[in-house]
Amino acid sequence: MKYRNLGNSGLIVSELALGTMQFGQKMNMGNLDQKQTDDLVAFALDQGINFIDTADVYSQGQSEEFVGNAIKGKREELVVATKCRLPMSDNFNRSGATRVNIMRGVESSLKRLKTDYIDLYQLHGWDSNTPLEETLRTMDDLVRQGKVRYIGFSNYRAWQGATALAEQERMGLNKFVTAQMYYSLVGRGLEDEFISMAEYNKLGILVWSPLAGGFLSGKYERGKAAPAGTRFGENGNFVPFEKDLGYRVIDALKVVAGRHGVSVPRIALAWLLAQPAITSVIVAGRKKEHLADNLAASDISLTDQDLKELDEASAIEVRYPKWMVLQLDVAEDPRPKVLFPERYVDGGPWKDRRDYGWDS
Repeated sequence: MKYRNLGNSGLIVSELALGTMQFGQKMNMGNLDQKQTDDLVAFALDQGINFIDTADVYSQGQSEEFVGNAIKGKREELVVATKCRLPMSDNFNRSGATRVNIMRGVESSLKRLKTDYIDLYQLHGWDSNTPLEETLRTMDDLVRQGKVRYIGFSNYRAWQGATALAEQERMGLNKFVTAQMYYSLVGRGLEDEFISMAEYNKLGILVWSPLAGGFLSGKYERGKAAPAGTRFGENGNFVPFEKDLGYRVIDALKVVAGRHGVSVPRIALAWLLAQPAITSVIVAGRKKEHLADNLAASDISLTDQDLKELDEASAIEVRYPKWMVLQLDVAEDPRPKVLFPERYVDGGPWKDRRDYGWDS
């Protein structure tokens, strides 16, 4: 296992984190009981994982409760992350990033996790119904009170993350150090603007659903129904993507996996670990053998050829204004060619895309 800093902080976490949505039996996402949770957590820790990610809403608190039981006696050796913001009951004040809900949420999570502090407390999403200043001051209060060590957010758009960080800077508050976001070889929308925003602000990205809800496990074939007992068979599309793209990516993954003599999901995870701004990739499994295979992605070093083939198979359209920014800053500006000549050996990272010879 390899380790990285938790975003712009001094805390060190495993580059693969244990996801816990499958713990608990109040939502159809794994249905593991306490004994199964204990076994899977113990196995993950033995493999070098020191980072566990959960949320209050997973099985309506049961996941946190099971995790708290499973890490008893080991709590001080681990980095534990959880989240708040999504509804925990039909009471409309038990939802959102309001002061009352965040304060109530952190106390409930502390009890379920059987701890007196949370290493990373994350907002599960943007709240358009609550003033941002209220949310940010509340999160800062939790750090100052010692109930939370670091704070992060999840599922924000780039402008929302940048705005929140700027407001925290302006008000002298503790700043977000991480962003938990969906990212995979069939879901590269994060590259449009978010990753560059994260890099600029030294924000560490925690990747959720890195295998696109299990699709990138390689178990699925064109024109055939999802096998029984799989996540796609039980829950359908957990994240949206174009199926043609998905199977094209699977084909490329199989080629690279064959070259390395490993499984398809290992390569999909290794590709993510090679991307910029990534702090940790959250993996999960209902069986030890599946989790073990995922964790072995930490041992893989993809070649430039591997990355090129996977990038090409999963390529997405570069939309405006990103293409214009790259056009002006990379392709047309002579300064980077002088400062970083090694980047331009093969023509440069961004070639002139405009066709000046086009006519009607």
